[in-house]
Amino acid sequence: MPYFVYMIKTVNGFKKKTYVGYTKDIKFRLDKHNNNKGAKSTKGYIWELIFKKKFLKKKDAMSFEYKLKKDRNKRLTILKKHNDKRN
Repeated sequence: MPYFVYMIKTVNGFKKKTYVGYTKDIKFRLDKHNNNKGAKSTKGYIWELIFKKKFLKKKDAMSFEYKLKKDRNKRLTILKKHNDKRN
């Protein structure tokens, strides 16, 4: 079963935040974030998916997640691409 690294952002009307994680089931994980059952830092916000990347191995997904969490420029690039698509 594949793993996904994903990035979510708060919807308009909330403080601008992003969050990066990995999962086997993106829809289930996003539902958890939006129902205050996800990571502590995501509670109290409404989130939308803005990026996902598929991996066949858990270790590869975890490695990419770690890199994406640490690389602020990469996160900003993903956010900009998402905003450009919306406009």
